[in-house]
Amino acid sequence: MTRRTLLKTLLTAPSALTFAALEAHAQAHRGKVKITNIQAMQVRDIAGNCLIKIDTDAGLTGYGEAGASGPMARSRIEHFKTVLIGQDPLSIEKHFLNMLAFIHPYVAHVPTVSGIDLALWDLAGKITGQPVNVLLGGPFRDAIKLYSHGGGLRPLDTGSCKEWAAKVKVAPEGFTAYKIDIHGIVGVPVGKYAFNLETSQIRQVAKAYANVREAVGESIDIAVHCHNEFDTLSAVQIAKAVEPMNPLFLEDPMPVVHSEGWAALRRSTRLPILAGEKLELVAGFKPFLDHQTADIIHPDLAFAGGITGTRKIADYAMVTKTPVALHNVGSLVLCYASAHFGSAIHNFFRSESALGRPTKHVEQMSATRPPEVKNGQLKVPDAPGLGFEPNNDYLRKILMPGEVFWS
Repeated sequence: MTRRTLLKTLLTAPSALTFAALEAHAQAHRGKVKITNIQAMQVRDIAGNCLIKIDTDAGLTGYGEAGASGPMARSRIEHFKTVLIGQDPLSIEKHFLNMLAFIHPYVAHVPTVSGIDLALWDLAGKITGQPVNVLLGGPFRDAIKLYSHGGGLRPLDTGSCKEWAAKVKVAPEGFTAYKIDIHGIVGVPVGKYAFNLETSQIRQVAKAYANVREAVGESIDIAVHCHNEFDTLSAVQIAKAVEPMNPLFLEDPMPVVHSEGWAALRRSTRLPILAGEKLELVAGFKPFLDHQTADIIHPDLAFAGGITGTRKIADYAMVTKTPVALHNVGSLVLCYASAHFGSAIHNFFRSESALGRPTKHVEQMSATRPPEVKNGQLKVPDAPGLGFEPNNDYLRKILMPGEVFWS
């Protein structure tokens, strides 16, 4: 493509400048490939998500990940097939908007839309011969910063903290940031709302995070990991309790949807507040950004709208210069999608990561070379699309009960 043709394409692109690079690379391939089938398959230990597979008449396959179970995604896919089968996979934004336009008999299911969208971007890269981050107009960076989890750590036990600190300091991935769960410290199950914590629980929180900080020192960042379970008063008290430890951020301490409580928390603390792993589309993040009640937003590509929807969120966040972190505890598909996305936006902060765990569960999903993590950063795959080539033997082993492998 000549420079003049490229500029003309950019100026006439129907998606304006956001997806101008995709439009430019796609022009020569328009109308040559059609979608023939869409499937969903759920495997174990990817946070309840399922994999999405889109086949084409050109023999190319795109992979995505939806924030939904296999049965749930399959029920919604049947509806979406009416606007996707036989269509050009390169018309990504058109497909995204057409899927969201479904209102009856139910409102469009954004997590399933997200998984299909990721698979379409993977296909776009394979059709055009480009990595997804290039199609998104990047890269700004060739590797993305990650943060990991305090797996196996008992924060109230100083001995456990010292053992854990010794291990993470020599881990080959070289992570320099970890988030530590709060639910075990306060004795509240994940996903259960905890109203009005006792002062004894708040003291336990202060002690636990102080233990972790003392064990790891200042060379490793520690974040406070909540799951939207606390009321406003408890969230304010938690922030006050952990402030001396200087956490990287306080994550999702209150219920998912924006409320005046988030503004009260923002006024009460100097800690960076991170929110949004279960929010959808720009509409879900808009009040947090407009009211500046989140210092860092935290969309999940498998929930928030895929690459297309989350790019719109990231662009809106640029209005207030708000950093974008990525929630990412799914499969290698979501991991690689997060790498490409984080590489291609200016206001990227860090991505969560399930890499480096003892079972190497995520790494084993690759049929080719495993993901490369050095000094706490994941190298962005440079193959066309997302760079995911499935290890089908391993995926068969980890199928959820009742699931059938791709036909």
